[in-house]
Amino acid sequence: MALLQAQRQIGLAATRAAAVLASAALLFGSASAQTRAEKYAAAAESIRTAGLRSEHAYKLLERLTTEVGPRLTGSPQAAAAVALTRAMMDELGFETWLEPIMVQHWVRGTESAAIVRLAGQKAPALAITALGFSVPTPAGGITAPVVEVRSFEELRALGPAVRGRIVFFNVSMDPTPMDTFQGYGGAVLYRSEGASEAARQGAAAVLVRSVTLRTDDHPHAGMVAYDPKLPKIPAAAVSTLGADALSALLKKAGSVEIRLELACRELDPTPSANVVGQIRGTEKPDEVVLVGGHLDSWDLGTGAHDDGAGCVQAIEALRLIRETGLKPKRTIRAVMFMNEEFGASGGRDYAAADRRKAERHIAALESDRGGFLPIGFGIGGTREQFARLEAWGDLLKPSGILWIGPGGGGADTGPLAASGTVLMGFVPDSQKYFDVHHSSLDVLSSVHPRELELGAIVMAIFAYVVAQEGI
Repeated sequence: MALLQAQRQIGLAATRAAAVLASAALLFGSASAQTRAEKYAAAAESIRTAGLRSEHAYKLLERLTTEVGPRLTGSPQAAAAVALTRAMMDELGFETWLEPIMVQHWVRGTESAAIVRLAGQKAPALAITALGFSVPTPAGGITAPVVEVRSFEELRALGPAVRGRIVFFNVSMDPTPMDTFQGYGGAVLYRSEGASEAARQGAAAVLVRSVTLRTDDHPHAGMVAYDPKLPKIPAAAVSTLGADALSALLKKAGSVEIRLELACRELDPTPSANVVGQIRGTEKPDEVVLVGGHLDSWDLGTGAHDDGAGCVQAIEALRLIRETGLKPKRTIRAVMFMNEEFGASGGRDYAAADRRKAERHIAALESDRGGFLPIGFGIGGTREQFARLEAWGDLLKPSGILWIGPGGGGADTGPLAASGTVLMGFVPDSQKYFDVHHSSLDVLSSVHPRELELGAIVMAIFAYVVAQEGI
């Protein structure tokens, strides 16, 4: 009994000692984190105040979306956007240049789809849009029966019954994940891979339910990825309202025919450029912290959220750093990448450019999730690099950042990871993003000036701290 009591007392003492040590470590860690945050608190406050007072990012976005508008890769509008964004950065006093690249050039042309021969009557036209890289229909269009499927497994099970028909992929986004990009990832496969999977079964064309959580009559574009080993067949997205109507008609009538006409075509590759502007570092100018987005957009709206927002946030981040009189030790660079929507070749070309041989990109922060309210940052790199960047969370909280979590980067900055660059991703609230994504609703009026500016503010603060402290 005495031995048991002694053991208990020893255990209790050890527990108390451990608790004291843990409390001391927590206090020390908190003090350390607080000291780190306090070191840059004044700079962060200056950036935030300057940004919220001016909401200048919205003014830049207004110029981009009204003076240029939609910026489909290879189009004259994309070329105009290259010239305009460089001019914007020249006006702000940054060091700027263009990095020439070659890009694909696909044009939409006219497009239509109508339900025909339904109980001897014509039904209203369906709201559709050709998917990027889609081949055209023959002159006069394709008229064929429709077969509805809700998975690739269901398509394969139909086998020969698909031959000569228009396959209708009626697959909805999963609405249950809080991160709507998870729901998008499950449905977008049918947009990108559906045409080739249907061609494998002998289909004549495909219609794909638009990848959005909303039910409306605005079709959503996106790229189709053809399997080079299979025939290319026409591919279009149908609005969610149209998809529901078509599905109901198929259930009621049993057989429905559609006439689909697409006049899209692919032209020869054309010259374009990535647009670069920077504030040169005072101590380590060859070490670069990159912020950026992609300049090209789909052509149904004006690409305000996707990704005009990311581009102007990058420019505004540099402007805020300069306006507040901060002089970063390392170079902070804004890059407007070209051709993300048609394969992200701008990002690959940027990473492979000869100019990169004399530089070391320590971090690359991409904004390509719209101009909505900032909530977090995703961070890649090693466990140690993540820990060092996560520790700046307290500095960012006053500007609205709720978390810093694992997993960063994007299509354009991804190629830089091979050279050791730590990839970072700006994460705004995603609940409304897919309402507008790749559709005619992606226009300036769908962007809130304050939310857009807050994104630029947190990007500026984070980029400045990384430029000062490294990783």
